Amino acid sequence: MPDNEFGYTTWGKDWVRLAEPLRLTKPEPLLPRARSIARNNGVRTELEGTIVRAHIHRGTEASITHLELTPLPRTTIEALARIVPGDTLVLGDDLHAAVLAAGLSVAPILAATDCSCRARSPRCLHVLATCYAVVRLIDENPWLALDLQGYRNTPPDMDDTTPTSIPRWTPLEVLDAATYFG
Repeated sequence: MPDNEFGYTTWGKDWVRLAEPLRLTKPEPLLPRARSIARNNGVRTELEGTIVRAHIHRGTEASITHLELTPLPRTTIEALARIVPGDTLVLGDDLHAAVLAAGLSVAPILAATDCSCRARSPRCLHVLATCYAVVRLIDENPWLALDLQGYRNTPPDMDDTTPTSIPRWTPLEVLDAATYFG
């Protein structure tokens, strides 16, 4: 059994940094509880493109967590395609090292987070537990690390001028009431 139960593959280690960023200067008190929730299968995840939805039930409380990841740029996807053979079944540590040696970054970047809990914090217990649950999934299947960033489901005609994310809210002033309700 690996020493670290979260991020024991190099692909998973990149994702552990979502919950444990190196730039933090003080200990995060929520991390042990978040790891415990993920370890005890308290997070039920749904993966759809670059979005992770999680349902977490603890005692009498239930929370729905939403993580949205920034898709990889088209140039990075093309460079990865030259490094990672298309018929590769398992992404090993050697392929991760080759990606890093080529100067590519496959570390995930969160575009948005949301949780239905009362904490109203971008780093609440449920978001952290969801990050750890995703890391466990990536340790089991490293392809998921790239797929959650849009590697294998990017449209072929997409270029770098296309916006990488869809706005979450539509301002009311851009809607025309006559045509919207008509």
